[in-house]
Amino acid sequence: MGKLAIYPGSFDPITNGHLDIIERASKIFDEVIVAVFNNEAKSPLFTVEERIHLLEDSTSYLPNIVIDSSDHLLMDYAKEKNADAIVRGLRAVSDFEYEMQITSMNKKLNPDIETLFMMTNNQYSFLSSSMVKEAAKYHGDISGLVPDVVDEALKVKYKKV
Repeated sequence: MGKLAIYPGSFDPITNGHLDIIERASKIFDEVIVAVFNNEAKSPLFTVEERIHLLEDSTSYLPNIVIDSSDHLLMDYAKEKNADAIVRGLRAVSDFEYEMQITSMNKKLNPDIETLFMMTNNQYSFLSSSMVKEAAKYHGDISGLVPDVVDEALKVKYKKV
């Protein structure tokens, strides 16, 4: 049995920064589950089903990527899937403190599952789903920041076809 990692997130929508982490994790682990979690603190633009579709379309060329969703606690989900690790992306030092708190709590909940941090490629260090949605809302050019399928989906959401 190979090594399994989970890359959790809200992915509302997936950006090229997320895709960079997914591609790199796919080279390290035998299988990576990209798991859509609904963050109650955020009001999502896309439904979970839409996010799953966008992720599947954007990662279809990676054979060891599985797209899933869960409304359970991450560590319960990871245990259920027999995961070896959680993968988290870091854009900047400002992400680290928040991620460290989450990792500490996760380690308390399940000490057998490691969390691995991957630094985002410098070209995406500023990129967030929130920024992409804001730019798309005002019809800014987001090409190169998101997969083409996401660019099209955002144009539909914001009625610029």
